[in-house]
Formats: sequence, C-alpha cells, structure tokens
Amino acid sequence: MKIEQIYTGCLAQGAYYIESDGEAAVIDPLRESQPYIDRAERSGAKIKYVLETHFHADFVSGHVDLAKRTGATIVYGPNAMTEFDAHIATDGELLKLGKLTIKVLHTPGHTMESTTYLLLDENGKPHCIFSGDTLFIGDVGRPDLAQKMGSLTMEDLAGHLYDSLHTKIMTLPDDVIVYPAHGAGSACGKNMSKETWDTLGNQKKVNYALKAATKEQFIKEVTDGILPPPAYFPQNVAMNKGTIPSLETLKEKGLRALTPEQVELIAESEGALVLDTRAAQTFKDGFVPRSINIGLRGDFAPWVGAMIPDVKHPLVLVTDDGEEDEAVTRLARVGYDNVYGYLKGGVAAWKNAGREVDSLESISATEFAERMKAGSLNVFDVRKQSEWDAEHMEHARHASLQFLNDHLAEFSKKEPNYLHCAGGYRSMIAASVLKSRGFHNIVEVAGGFAAIKKTELPTTEFVCPSSVK
Repeated sequence: MKIEQIYTGCLAQGAYYIESDGEAAVIDPLRESQPYIDRAERSGAKIKYVLETHFHADFVSGHVDLAKRTGATIVYGPNAMTEFDAHIATDGELLKLGKLTIKVLHTPGHTMESTTYLLLDENGKPHCIFSGDTLFIGDVGRPDLAQKMGSLTMEDLAGHLYDSLHTKIMTLPDDVIVYPAHGAGSACGKNMSKETWDTLGNQKKVNYALKAATKEQFIKEVTDGILPPPAYFPQNVAMNKGTIPSLETLKEKGLRALTPEQVELIAESEGALVLDTRAAQTFKDGFVPRSINIGLRGDFAPWVGAMIPDVKHPLVLVTDDGEEDEAVTRLARVGYDNVYGYLKGGVAAWKNAGREVDSLESISATEFAERMKAGSLNVFDVRKQSEWDAEHMEHARHASLQFLNDHLAEFSKKEPNYLHCAGGYRSMIAASVLKSRGFHNIVEVAGGFAAIKKTELPTTEFVCPSSVK
C-alpha cells in the first residue's frame, strides 16, 4: 500500500496518490495531468480511479483530462451531476483498488455532493480518510458556498455538515488518519492548521468544530465570522462540472511571445489586463502603465482570483525570463484560461521600443517612521481582518486587499497614501491596483508590518480611524 500526499503550497491544496498491487487512484488532482501519470508509470501502475470529493470552488480539477489520458473512471459521490462521463457512487459503495478497498461515505454539508473516501487496508481495517472539504485539520468546510441550491440556507448546510461528521466520520476509530483537501491559507475554511494531516482522535480533542456540545452550537460557531468567498469560486465550480480545455491546449495560446506592439493592440482591442508577475521590489522600479502586480513567488493564484473577478478576462503576462510557463500553469489551476501571451523581453523590451514606463514609490520602514514623526499621514493597512484585529498601527485605516474596491473613496486624491501589509507582497498588489485606477500618490512601505514593528511607531489593538485629507 502506497499513499502519497501531493501538496501544492500556493493553493494550500492536497491531492493524493494511492497504489496497491499495480492499481492506482488519484484524489482531487490539480489541472496538470502529467505529474500523476509520471508517478504511476514509475511504479508500473495503472490509474484506475480519479476520485473527486466534491465540485471544487478554489481550483480547476484535472479529472477529465486525466481520465481521458489513462482510461480511469471518474468517481463522484451522491447528488453530483456532471456534463462528462462519471460514476456517481452510492453511499456505502465499495471500490476495489488492488488489495485495498475504498468505501464511499456521503458527507454533505460543505456541498451537497461532498464525499469522504475511507481507505480500508488489506485486512479490511480502516486506515485513513480523504475528507475533502468536509473535515480539515483544525476546522471544517465552510457551509455557505452551496446555499443557493434550492431553498438551502447556510444554517441548513451547517446542519447537514454536523450530521455528516457525527454519523459518518467521528464514529470511525481514533487512529484513522485524516487527509484533507486543504490547509492553512485556503479560503475554504477559517481556522485551518498548517499541519496537512492528523489522526481523527487528536482532531476530536483540538478541532473547535468537533468539540461543539450541541448541533445548535456547532451551527453557530461554524457560520460565525465567515468572510465572503472570492468572486471566482462559483466560476470554478461551473468549470469543474463541465469539460474544459487541457493545460497543453492552453499553453499553445498562453505561451505566445508578444512584441510591445502586439501587447498594446491586444490591450486596446480585447481589453486585456497586463498582469506583471515579478517580485514587488522589481516591479516598482518600472512597469507597463496600468498593469497589476501579483508576484509569482507568493500566493499568486488565490490573489489573482481575488483581484480579477472574471476568470474569462483577457490577460497578457509580464514575467521574469523563463517563468512564463509557470505563470500560465498556475493561472490555469484557478480557471484563468484566457491568456493571450507574454511580453517577450519583458519591461526592457518595452523600454527599448520607446514605450512609457511607470513606477511606484517604495520606502523603508525607517523612512516611513521618520515621515510619521514629521506629521500626520494617511496610512492604510491592507492585511486580513484577523491580522488587523491582532495588532495594528495607531492612526492607520484598515482596507483589506480582498475588499480594496470597497475602500476606494477613502483614499486621498491630494495627499500621499501610505500602504503596508505584513511583509510587502500584498501592499504592492494594492499599490498597483490603485495606480491603475488613477491614484498617483501611492507610497508602499517595504517590509510591511514586520519591519514597522522594529521601529518606535506605536501599535494598538484598538483604533479610531482618522479622516482622510
């Protein structure tokens, strides 16, 4: 028996490879099929099943392409309706994989088709569960994403989730290993651990949701404090229910090398957004005007999903040399398939063609502290609500990056606006967005709150935002 967790940090997503006696199954695969095919070939195994725990909202699965290329059967749990050939399993159904058995446990709540797969070893003993978004390490799946189905409310779904956990999962032996679909950093939960697996027995002790004394308490705790999901989530769900182009097909278009003239033409004729994936401190020194910076070396795909609501929006890329392939791949993972190509030669080629180059001011935390001492500044903290609540600067305003559009009226058109996040990644995203919206008085604080805390500037948990000049 072989079980491998294939964890993708930038998406906080766990796919799984299981193998026994020459047969393999892949659970919740990412869009690129080749790594799973390569893994099976290294063992001389044949992929028999592609198991999906539910219709994912935060990424586009590679189930259709993987099944097409390997002859594997796609399996979903009860209530799933697909536009492609799939086996819709029944609750309690047993699937044979070599000497192992996979038992289908229908666990609705996160979504109504959500399913947990229980792996039984050669002797029929429960070994582990692949819990998808039903049970995380430290949390459970958010119950608000499928509430538009019929008359279901978020509270209805939370009730289903409670029943699923208590009748299907918590009755299993404590030594059963829990393998979830996501970890800390995913928007599919609110309290997920950085650990990517645990025993069920330990989760019963430490997971707040599993410790709820009553169903009513569970519903209250699980639904409290849920932030609105990123706008791309329902679009990814729709894509996962249908047939979509393979990653190889997307690359034929997305990896076209474009001249500055072609970039301008596509931007004008197609309304394409120029997405610059370079590091923040490289971007600020020179970039194509009105481009948005979301660095590839960070939580790239989730922030693209948060800042560009329409997955079909035309995109042109500016990348560091040789990173265009990775950028297209990571965009495809979250459904951004409409990439027209990349600027060949990058910003240097843009300059050499006589095109205008824009820039952003970025200062050190030390320089920021000196300016703060000299007079009152408009300071905006773009971190998450939980980060702000834990500690923030006195006199700063909170304008979380995910909801930046809701705060545009708060930024001054006359006086400089100073932005910071935790370390500098998100503040440069915000700065580039504001710059593209016509705010030319943006100053980004390099190093973010981590660097600011090393200065003498006061911080507090309680602040009354000052008015913007």
